[in-house]
Amino acid sequence: MIYDVVVIGGGPAGMMAVGRAAEFGAKTVLVEKNKTLGRKLLITGKGRSNITKAEFNPKEMVKKYGREGDFFLYPLSVFGPKKTIDFFEKRGLRTKIERGKRIFPESDNSGDVLNILINYLKLGKAEVMVGAEVKEIVRDKNTIRKIVLADGREIFAKNYIIAAGGKSSPGTGSTGDSYKWAEKLGHNVSKLRPALVPIKIKEDWPKMAQGLSLKNIELSVFQNGKKKDSRFGEMLFTHFGMSGPIVLDLGKIVGELLEKGEVKIILDLKPALDSQTLDKRIQNDFSKYSNKLFRNSLSDLLPQKLIPIFIELSGIDPVKEVNSVTREERHKTVRLLKSLEMTVSGVLGFEHAIVTSGGVSLKEIDSKTMKSKIIDNLFFAGEVIDLHGPTGGYNLQQSWSTGYLAGQSAAKNI
Repeated sequence: MIYDVVVIGGGPAGMMAVGRAAEFGAKTVLVEKNKTLGRKLLITGKGRSNITKAEFNPKEMVKKYGREGDFFLYPLSVFGPKKTIDFFEKRGLRTKIERGKRIFPESDNSGDVLNILINYLKLGKAEVMVGAEVKEIVRDKNTIRKIVLADGREIFAKNYIIAAGGKSSPGTGSTGDSYKWAEKLGHNVSKLRPALVPIKIKEDWPKMAQGLSLKNIELSVFQNGKKKDSRFGEMLFTHFGMSGPIVLDLGKIVGELLEKGEVKIILDLKPALDSQTLDKRIQNDFSKYSNKLFRNSLSDLLPQKLIPIFIELSGIDPVKEVNSVTREERHKTVRLLKSLEMTVSGVLGFEHAIVTSGGVSLKEIDSKTMKSKIIDNLFFAGEVIDLHGPTGGYNLQQSWSTGYLAGQSAAKNI
């Protein structure tokens, strides 16, 4: 079997890459070990597929990808959020903007996104091989000569694109094969960690708040008394600790810091108020509920599920009358509302992570083409490279942009 371009991996980046290469007239084939395409795409955005972010300034967007963000500037300028939206809408997907500039299909169905990509491949007459596991990539000096499938079949091509994902959500087939191939081909792969991952807490009280979602709060990460990072937004208490958008965004740095020592997370339940303003607010509440018990005076400040936990942590007698609460006890209430401390016991593993942190070194990839600087006919796209962003459409956009550019570049390299 001889082709112009072979793409390994039938996820978002792989489908975009093979579709774009086919648009250029290349004879293409997509090789996917699962029996269906896009299994991981179907679970993105909790099954709704947050396809991108409505941020149309590339320089602003790349800031969200951290230290490696500059690498992404060119791929984003070639195929950014505006082109992503146009790509899907021109093919029949109606989209909508939700809170935080997140773009979703109007149907709230990730299957509609997948169907458009599958039709894109059909229109370009790209061949698709499912249930086809790659056993080996055979190189000859600085060129890939062929790939060998588990069933013994051999595929020859002028150019090869590795887009087989990372290690996150292994149940969808992302088992880290891409990294092994890249290393065997001479590439460096930075340390792999689960990213966009929930956080486990040592204390028992978060378990008591299981299922409680908090909005407009701030989480800060501390180590050795120094603030390392923070996020404002929405979180969720779980049976193991915490999850939700801002928790997931902090998962990577928490995982990294844990390798150096203990990590604390501080929850500010009232980030919009400084301590002095909050104290006045509490005084007003206590005046309002002056004849009530302390446990019945907090409903304006806290969600019902958090009140008994808060009282226990405060050490204030729950049946104490509000007008008997001392100034010191009131100040303790302020401190707790502004800095509820938790000790991290760990982060959940790759099976619960949305993306993988780490990957093929960006120093070894040409950002203008996604071509390897080591192997003449190899390109990379998607999660396999050492680049990921926060929640909110950033990681699917990374897949669309790098996949589009890799497919286009490989087709031009024939």
